Amino acid sequence: MDYKAFQPLVKKLKEGKKVSFFTGAGISTNAGIPDFRSPETGLYANLAKLNLPYAEAVFDIDYFRDDPKAFYTLAEELFPGKFKPTKFHYMIRLLQDKNLLQRVYTQNIDTLERIAGVKDEYIVEAHGSFASNHCIDCSHEMSTEQVIAAMADKTKNDGIPTCGKCQGYVKPDIVFFGEGLPSRLFELWDEDSETLEIAIVAGTSLTVYPFAGLHSEVGKDALRVLINNETVGDFKEKKRKSDIIALENADVAADMICELLGWKDELDLLYGSNIPKESAEEKAREIADEIKLELQSRKDRDDKEESEVKREDFNDSEDDTKSEDFKDASEEDQDELEKEIAKLKI
Repeated sequence: MDYKAFQPLVKKLKEGKKVSFFTGAGISTNAGIPDFRSPETGLYANLAKLNLPYAEAVFDIDYFRDDPKAFYTLAEELFPGKFKPTKFHYMIRLLQDKNLLQRVYTQNIDTLERIAGVKDEYIVEAHGSFASNHCIDCSHEMSTEQVIAAMADKTKNDGIPTCGKCQGYVKPDIVFFGEGLPSRLFELWDEDSETLEIAIVAGTSLTVYPFAGLHSEVGKDALRVLINNETVGDFKEKKRKSDIIALENADVAADMICELLGWKDELDLLYGSNIPKESAEEKAREIADEIKLELQSRKDRDDKEESEVKREDFNDSEDDTKSEDFKDASEEDQDELEKEIAKLKI
């Protein structure tokens, strides 16, 4: 990717124009977090190999009500605290600190923007996040610390957090299939879409609506930038003359942009040594393996319980048979005794 491609973006930033981001899982893969939809290495591709009704069932509210264990096995692997922000996240933080950030619209649930130091007022988590947790029945809130403690205690409800008020299941405020999107998304978008100056779309396949359509609603005077592995959305179907398309890794692009702005040292200082120990692809396989082990363990327990029930039924049946045999034997003995008595009387 040529540095020159980012010059129009750099020029506008130096003029004081503000940026709104529209991000997906691709900006977090450098942190070691797997994306969801990569055909061979993504989370859904790995989950599809397991004994689930369908890969997305792990994020389906109806499936969660029936069986929350698959989600919480996944949640243990993805819960905030296990991953550190990427250079791209820290570039967003730098833009905030320099008063050049308008908003961050993200599909991600990993809260890495918050961990990088981006303030809540700038963040719109379109699909929710792990930042808060509520009961799915009575909406009572449970703190993240309480959820983590409940997940760690496998002796109580198999590590599934439950509500202290109604005993319903508690889940992070991630938007599952079958649930509505946060009202904050629509309220702030109505406000921001009118004044948006720069839109940077990064790390997303733009397949999940309404999020996928936001970038197409920005004004004609706004500069649109795509940083992605592939050309998607309006950048493919209705490309504007001013659009910048950078088919590049998000962190590499962050390095290039910050270097052009003279912020490279600041970016490196913030990022430090936050290098993941394993790749996103390895993490996706690891998560799938964890869920597979849990599903197999549960199947083994169910098979064992079923076997014990059958054994008890068999023993009960055998006891009934012996009782009948004893009863029959007693009746025969009684007949013999009566015959002997009759003989004595004669």
